[in-house]
Amino acid sequence: MKTLHSDPCRLTRRSAAAALALLGLLATVPVRAAPALSMPMEVNFLLGYVEGSGCDFQRNGSWYTAQEAQGHLRDKFNYLTARNRLETTEQFIEGAATESSLSGRPYMLRCAGGPVISSHQWLSDELLRLRKSQ
Repeated sequence: MKTLHSDPCRLTRRSAAAALALLGLLATVPVRAAPALSMPMEVNFLLGYVEGSGCDFQRNGSWYTAQEAQGHLRDKFNYLTARNRLETTEQFIEGAATESSLSGRPYMLRCAGGPVISSHQWLSDELLRLRKSQ
């Protein structure tokens, strides 16, 4: 009677077959990217980006510091999330960080003496960079 250990070729063939079967199973498992950040995490990242930007923010015709803008946008974020009115970061940008809720005038910003641009574009660009880096 042959034992498993008496035929090294047989063991090798079995090991190879098992390895191939395992590889076949693994090939059917979908490959997933790293999980995306949650909406609150993305918004908090953007709020930190605003605060640390050193840019000036225009709201209703007046200019504010980055810290003041961050505080205002955080208040709007807290208000909307408390009422379950945000599901995505894009909704935050559109509903809270693009224009005044009172006047409808767009929020604008200028950084380091550069051109004045919309907060919508600036935040959307940064969100895209964040997602690409993940």
